[in-house]
Amino acid sequence: MLLLLLALAQPVGALAHALDPAYLELSILDAGRWRVTWRVPDSNGTPMPIAPRLPDSCETYDVPGPHFDGRGWSTTYVVSCHAGFVGGTIRIEGLENTRTDALVRYETAPDQAVTRRLTGDQSGFVVPADPGHFEVFTSYVALGVTHILEGLDHLLFVLALLLLVRNPRRLIWAITAFTLAHSITLAAATMGWFNLPSAPVEVVIALSIVFLAWELAKPPERRDPVAERFPALVSFGFGLIHGLGFAGALHEIGLPERDVPMALFAFNVGVELGQLLFIGAVLAIGAAARRMAPLLARHDRGVTCLASSLIGSIAAFWVIERISGF
Repeated sequence: MLLLLLALAQPVGALAHALDPAYLELSILDAGRWRVTWRVPDSNGTPMPIAPRLPDSCETYDVPGPHFDGRGWSTTYVVSCHAGFVGGTIRIEGLENTRTDALVRYETAPDQAVTRRLTGDQSGFVVPADPGHFEVFTSYVALGVTHILEGLDHLLFVLALLLLVRNPRRLIWAITAFTLAHSITLAAATMGWFNLPSAPVEVVIALSIVFLAWELAKPPERRDPVAERFPALVSFGFGLIHGLGFAGALHEIGLPERDVPMALFAFNVGVELGQLLFIGAVLAIGAAARRMAPLLARHDRGVTCLASSLIGSIAAFWVIERISGF
């Protein structure tokens, strides 16, 4: 718990910027020409020193300087690749020297896109003629894991739920309800059955964290009866909203037109794997902290109040920030 509190005490902005992925999008304009959209995270007021490298057969036209959008640096330009991308290598140069990832989304035909995740250990790939089902599945599982582990808002909600529900059986039901709920809305929104603007969704997600932090700060006997007796019901309700947040991220990444159900399923599997990794890490850190510092166990109530204050403050900051952005 002590290590977790120290992590939460880090500046929110710095944590968010360190985890932002780079993004490269290659959209077909006409025969042999692609529009390139390149977005790179901010690094101390300047673009992170990484850059896309397309196949050698591609000819790049004038590349305008990047502009800052408040979180990262973006630029758009046109390249000519009459031989296409198949068999060529797409690489993010300098990625191996950073701690960030890069998402590469390229169209194989108009409105048919494939997304790949690149890391420092694998900063490039050879474009296949026809991405197989296994490649699509593993790519979207990795994207789901990356999204949940980089989504501090979703992780703070799960953390507050872990601290609030101490009964193992109720905790399992609460996590299961959260998983079921966000799976429903993730699938429904991604398939286009309904859609909500991202701004109010982000506000409600932040408010859900504020609610749990507020309940966590109270003594057990003064907590909301519904939250205390039926935490699964509360987590299900908020899980529906969090699923819309996952859907927004998946909409930005895009889905391969021929493998929409499988890619959607794979992304959701990745989200759950990332969530389980986080829960396991929190429980392991908590157990290790209690063994190494028995004083924490004797002052569990004080540690919980401190955690609720940090979680609630961060979430309240997000509420104000996102409302002011309307």
